[in-house]
Amino acid sequence: MSDALDSPLDPTPYDALLLLSFGGPEGPDDVVPFLENVTRGRGIPKERLKEVGQHYFLFGGVSPINDQNRALLDALRKDFADHGLDLPVYWGNRNWAPYLTDTLRDLARDGRRRVLTLTTSAYASYSGCRQYRENLADALATLQEEGLEPPRVDKLRHYFNHPGFVRPMVDGVLKSLADLPEEVRDGAHLAFTTHSIPTAAADTSGPVADHGDGGAYVRQHLDVARVIADAVRAETGVDRPWELVYQSRSGAPHIPWLEPDICDHLEERHGAGAPAVVMVPIGFVSDHMEVLYDLDTEATAKAAELALPVRRSATVGADPRFAAAVRELVLERAAAESGRAVTPCALGALGASHDLCPVGCCPARTPKPAAAGADSPFA
Repeated sequence: MSDALDSPLDPTPYDALLLLSFGGPEGPDDVVPFLENVTRGRGIPKERLKEVGQHYFLFGGVSPINDQNRALLDALRKDFADHGLDLPVYWGNRNWAPYLTDTLRDLARDGRRRVLTLTTSAYASYSGCRQYRENLADALATLQEEGLEPPRVDKLRHYFNHPGFVRPMVDGVLKSLADLPEEVRDGAHLAFTTHSIPTAAADTSGPVADHGDGGAYVRQHLDVARVIADAVRAETGVDRPWELVYQSRSGAPHIPWLEPDICDHLEERHGAGAPAVVMVPIGFVSDHMEVLYDLDTEATAKAAELALPVRRSATVGADPRFAAAVRELVLERAAAESGRAVTPCALGALGASHDLCPVGCCPARTPKPAAAGADSPFA
């Protein structure tokens, strides 16, 4: 960080932070309506949604993501207050209450004119970045139709390689390794997991010209995995085999998605003689449903079937170091917007991501307006 961020904490020109997340059901009656929101426009029958919803029904129809966002809100507000950063924090979801449009309406009515957005997705991709920006554009257009003056909305840069996001994951791996039986600990492999997406979507995550196959999505995950593996080696003295693997595929079978799947990977590692595996969900900010089901339930059951010892390391969640990282990201962006010198903080080989998504970054099949980027209609 530069000296500009060591002075009194000034978020100017921003007057609010918006935590923007996916949302999730909070009871059995919410599951199908929630899935209808998620899949709107795809023509999926209600009976099929009930089948998909079985993952939620296994946990009482409640996704943990909303409580985890409440915990993150508390952590952010505490960190801001403890450090004298006078910036209110709001919360809105794409697919469940509190809905994004309602929250932006509150921001407008509260007189907030310049809003920074933190999304609960750390990496570049259509579903992890541009789709959130499209939702922002839809909500801002609704405010205009209602006669409200929408605030200008910017988005914090991708934070996948910020130390406050990475270090808690390193500690999670170390704790998981320590929890393995001593006789398999030093031989344990690391499986870094993230959400599988169509290969076409990965290849166009961008800016495309800066990355190879798999686009920024794969390259960013590989860089984080390498940083974590190197840190674990430095602290344990053991150089462990590791691989980036995928989970939570939900697309049609004929469409290529990123592989290998975590369960297939566990079978392969077991067949190759690995004595144990630590699953490291680097692609997820918190322990939401896809972590609880796909890793803690499905992958753990596969490992038990193989008699392969596994552990699943913790996600970042509401770790105070992550809250502090968000504060630093806010001040970094505020300094840049105000023309003050700032040195972005980032680990690994890729450096800090762009502040402003360029035109054509992470495109959708059907082009839609997207806020908080170089092509925003609300600049």
